[in-house]
Amino acid sequence: MNLPENLIIGFDAKRAFVNNTGLGNYSRLVIDSVAAARPRWELMLLTPANRAGDRISPILSAHSNIKTATPHGCMKAVKPLWRSFGITAELSRLNVGLFHGLSNELPLNIRRSRVPSVVTIHDLIFRRFPDNYNYPDRLIYDYKFKKAAIDADRVIAVSRRTRDDITELYGISPDKIDIVYQGCDSRFMNSISPDDVETVRLKYGLSNPYIIGVGTVEIRKNQLLTLKALRGLPREIHAVIVGRRSRGYGEVLDRYIRENGLAGRVHFLENAVFDDFPALYAGALLSSYPSRYEGFGIPVIESINAGTPVIVASGSCLEEAAGPDMPVVSPDDDEAFVSAALEIIDDQAYRADLVRRGREYVKRFNHEDFTRNIFESYRKTIESHG
Repeated sequence: MNLPENLIIGFDAKRAFVNNTGLGNYSRLVIDSVAAARPRWELMLLTPANRAGDRISPILSAHSNIKTATPHGCMKAVKPLWRSFGITAELSRLNVGLFHGLSNELPLNIRRSRVPSVVTIHDLIFRRFPDNYNYPDRLIYDYKFKKAAIDADRVIAVSRRTRDDITELYGISPDKIDIVYQGCDSRFMNSISPDDVETVRLKYGLSNPYIIGVGTVEIRKNQLLTLKALRGLPREIHAVIVGRRSRGYGEVLDRYIRENGLAGRVHFLENAVFDDFPALYAGALLSSYPSRYEGFGIPVIESINAGTPVIVASGSCLEEAAGPDMPVVSPDDDEAFVSAALEIIDDQAYRADLVRRGREYVKRFNHEDFTRNIFESYRKTIESHG
């Protein structure tokens, strides 16, 4: 069976409009990719509020086959209910032929629509690390994610680790799940000149050699391991932590810095411009991503594509993202981290070989394969719809 030449496809696009990071980036990537590859399809972005920010606006402007649909009538007053229940009625009104839940959930009554549906589930971290989430949120996530996985005709998982979690924790057959790897932004594959690196270093006041870690500053991301390892590295080496600081954990890191003589060696960049990320990576000695659990790990492939090796933590999907050659340490083993970091820093031939092999490995996370595999999942969704 081939996909139809003409199709109206609906997307739960809330995150594409309001999120500037993970779920929003993924949602925009899917929408942009599908719109570009299938210009004869009509894409309906169903969103509680049509507030086109600077991330989604270029996509809307670039594609004439994208339209938006928002709550109308009495549903304007109950937007959360519209997303959970009202979207289903919209699918019939708009003649939608396939619906894609981009961020872990589907309308709770999706089966009433008789529209083929697929849902992307990014991770089940709240099940693996429940203490990192409050109890009501865990209950809501667990109910919505499991119901979506059961109700959907197909499930897209962003990694093998996520697929295995869906199978183990929700009892969903792996035969129903398609693994579709996401690539990183193409600007990380562009050539980064020494002048670009120097400009960005000056912009953020980074005069010393540094290790970089990109990701929200929260307990699961485990930036504390980077700071512990910093104590075992030469004093001229600094740490640069790029990401929004969550309440509580940022203070834990601040206290550790004060108590261990690291003041002046750690730089928090909460508002770094995304355009600067490639040069920030490229200017680093190495990248650190010691998270205790991830659904995939886009910063890992960003770093490798920018030409910077990365040390990752064992236990989730990070080895899957980094490949067989990048150093892997326990998320609590700062001595192993120090050893791996020193080898990268002191042996330039080893570092260059890591980058070469890493770049070869991450070629599999590319835009062409991503788009093709999305469409293959759509084909299976329509074919399996009963």
